[in-house]
Amino acid sequence: MDDMAPATGRPGPTRSQLSWFLFLRVVVISLFLGGMIVYQLSARLAVDHPTLDILFALVGLSYLQAIVSALLLTRLRRLTAFTQVQIVWDLLFVTALIYLSGGQDSIFSFLYILIIIGSAFLMARRDAFVVASAASILYGSLLDLQYFGYLPEIGGLHFPAQGDGRQLFFAMFVNVIAFFLTAFLAGTLSERLRLSQQALVRREIDYEELENLNRAILANIGSGLLMVNRQGRIRSFNAAGTRITGYRLEEIYDRDVRQVFPSLAVFTGEIKPVTRGECLLTAKNGERHTIGYDAAYLRDRQGAILGLLVTFQDLSHVKEMEARLQRADRLAAVGRLASGMAHEIRNPLASISGSVQLLMEAEGLSDPDRRLMSIVVREADRLSGLLTDFLHYARPGNPLKEKIDVAKLFDELAALLMADERFCDIEVDRQYPRPCFFELDVKQMRQVLWNLSVNASEAMERRGRLRFLADPGKGLIAIEDTGPGVPREIRQKIFDPFFTTKDSGSGLGLATVHAVVESHGGEVLALEGEAGGARFEIHLR
Repeated sequence: MDDMAPATGRPGPTRSQLSWFLFLRVVVISLFLGGMIVYQLSARLAVDHPTLDILFALVGLSYLQAIVSALLLTRLRRLTAFTQVQIVWDLLFVTALIYLSGGQDSIFSFLYILIIIGSAFLMARRDAFVVASAASILYGSLLDLQYFGYLPEIGGLHFPAQGDGRQLFFAMFVNVIAFFLTAFLAGTLSERLRLSQQALVRREIDYEELENLNRAILANIGSGLLMVNRQGRIRSFNAAGTRITGYRLEEIYDRDVRQVFPSLAVFTGEIKPVTRGECLLTAKNGERHTIGYDAAYLRDRQGAILGLLVTFQDLSHVKEMEARLQRADRLAAVGRLASGMAHEIRNPLASISGSVQLLMEAEGLSDPDRRLMSIVVREADRLSGLLTDFLHYARPGNPLKEKIDVAKLFDELAALLMADERFCDIEVDRQYPRPCFFELDVKQMRQVLWNLSVNASEAMERRGRLRFLADPGKGLIAIEDTGPGVPREIRQKIFDPFFTTKDSGSGLGLATVHAVVESHGGEVLALEGEAGGARFEIHLR
């Protein structure tokens, strides 16, 4: 991991930057030292002149140092320290080059400026001023030593002991000012560049985070999202839309929205917004869902309309809940009315039955009259039983809940069923843990399970398999049969009082089941079983 510059807290140079730095340094050395060697040769300098030997040595040394630095760069982790060593090397190398090329008369003093610029871009702005100060000290010391004649002669190099002091001072002044001015300008530019890069990185990060956020929202939002362009073509579809409709984006991309979802009134030759629309939408598997949707214009930054963004939700569950609530309200009203009427009917009915039974005891009654009276008594008893069932439905009573082992309740029910001729050819399958505790009214729940079992036997025409299921963890009690099942279109009606599909029957059995389960604070659902028959699930909270 690249180290940090402790003075500024800014990130140190990267390996990529240092690689470019080493490459450009080799290019500069090759250009200028190579050019100097070519110049010396073109001036017909002796091949064995010591200056050429020194220049060749400098070139070779610079290339060797570049190769070693490049190898170390791939392994070192402290890149800031590595950069500082490179800058120090460059300062010493340029100082030696200026010394060998004439000192005050050298044309290579501008190379200090390149080193200062490089330090400004590789390190902090303060470091650029430190490098400028070091360059000023080295260059000034070199000129002073040259002026006072303290520099040794190397080979054919010769420096005069004295010269024009004003010219020397002017050369030092101009170069030092150039060094610090370069440090100021390069440091300022590099700092601005660095801040711009950081701002760009932050913006790129923000855009990336925003894109990830949008992608996460589109993938996890519960509402379906459909994007339609101005030509009515589908351009986007999210995962929730796929769950609701069964269509994937690849299947409907660029198709006309009227072909895929004809009930969505969002395109009729031109797109139009919709507020709180509702329709029946046919899914890929043929199921029909009640859909609530809104459509709003989708615009670009300039406000031009790009298309429509359609948001939709599956309201089928909500509609089912509304239907159940309406049915519950309706049944409650009917129950209150019927309860009072049942009492008023029951009293005169008992009087009629009792009076007819007394008449039947009279002497001299003919057989036809006795037969007619027995019909009156029988039908009166049947009507009284019907009223009793209806009162049980209308007033199931508050359940006296206690902790009951439903496994034992199912076992008792199975024993009763086996003793009933209606269940002689029915196999009972028990799928529940032991023990299996629920909080419920045992008498009311026994009546519920009996009613469901009798309905299952009649649906299977007294031949098939009856399955008892229970899951205390889910609060689930279920009875499933292998009969023809309950058609989907009447599943919400079968719990209505007096609704029946049988030739004979009061239509109060399932209505009573519904009333008892609701009095327990639960709900009963009619579903399709695994074997294709009916499955009645009781969910207790």
